[in-house]
Amino acid sequence: MILRRSAVAALTVLLAAPALAGSATAAASAPAGPAPVNLELIAEIPDVVDLAWRTGDTTLFTVRQTGQVVPVRDGIVGEPVLDLGPDISTGGERGLLGLAFDASGTKAYVDFTDPDGNTVVAEYAVDPSGAFSNQRVLLTQEQPYPNHNGGDLLVGPDRMLYVTFGDGGAAGDPERRAMKLDTLLGKIIRIDPTPSPDGTPYTIPADNPFVGTAGARGEIWSLGLRNPWRVSFDRPTGDLWIADVGQGSWEEVDVARAADGAGRGLNFGWSAFEGTHPFNTDVPTAGVTMPVYEYQHGERGCSISGGVVAHDTHLAGLDGWYVYSDYCSGSIRALHVTGTTVDDEAVLASAQAVSAVVDGPDGTVYALSMPDGVYALRPA
Repeated sequence: MILRRSAVAALTVLLAAPALAGSATAAASAPAGPAPVNLELIAEIPDVVDLAWRTGDTTLFTVRQTGQVVPVRDGIVGEPVLDLGPDISTGGERGLLGLAFDASGTKAYVDFTDPDGNTVVAEYAVDPSGAFSNQRVLLTQEQPYPNHNGGDLLVGPDRMLYVTFGDGGAAGDPERRAMKLDTLLGKIIRIDPTPSPDGTPYTIPADNPFVGTAGARGEIWSLGLRNPWRVSFDRPTGDLWIADVGQGSWEEVDVARAADGAGRGLNFGWSAFEGTHPFNTDVPTAGVTMPVYEYQHGERGCSISGGVVAHDTHLAGLDGWYVYSDYCSGSIRALHVTGTTVDDEAVLASAQAVSAVVDGPDGTVYALSMPDGVYALRPA
């Protein structure tokens, strides 16, 4: 059963004006809203944190934090096509954290923490059966603390590889890394996985925003992020949606419209702000892009799990809504956003410890539950 905005008012903390500007006046023209939704458990896979697929293949490749990539074909859970268990550190926010395929489906990219706790982004060859082979390490990033590793990977509409990094951990961004341009921490980076002529395993695209900036890492695409978990491109529009986990009070959703560069050079504000609220007063505030949505810790939850814009023909009224969850509460929710205004929101369902909301090759929306496995959102 879905609860619309009017029914969840008691559960919803009033948000700061910048996050929901104009929402009250927009209510009269808000969309009709989604129809009721049920959750169908399609695969019992514990410790699942990501799901990816490749063009022309209906297989769902699920990612277990413990190090395995496990295929699900026609509802049947197969044997792992990759097992990094002995070669990674796990527990807490470490482990195998992300997976993406290139446009051809012949290469896969994974993000994991090595035995020392540092982030490794690696490429694998993928054969027609879906088996992985021939690891090639693209980059390694030292992690000063065991948390805030980010770990998501995306192949964008431009076929470049986008990778998310948290601010490196501890609490409060102690070294103020998220806005510093000399580190990848607290950033979304954009690279071409093709080796460069100088022997580097990847190439920095010439149109990245900080190429040529003195002292800056050319890989950086966006900055000012605490722990982006998860991010996604809206398939029809190319808009970039970011769920950034908050510190102790506020969770946020950021949107970077394709027409405005899809996040190119944007500063999302951490740690000058947590959501729209001032945080570290010694961090510059100029040029910050505020979240389109935020919610306060409490009944809503305490750790946002992004998130995908739904385009599932079976879910009436949900097309174009951003669907996300919260790891603490398990509440699966949807937002309808026009520009930077939230027109409407809805509560869709609930599951345990939801690590991500993703979509499949046919547009089906899935919620990943750490203790249970993969749920498909179905019409009630």
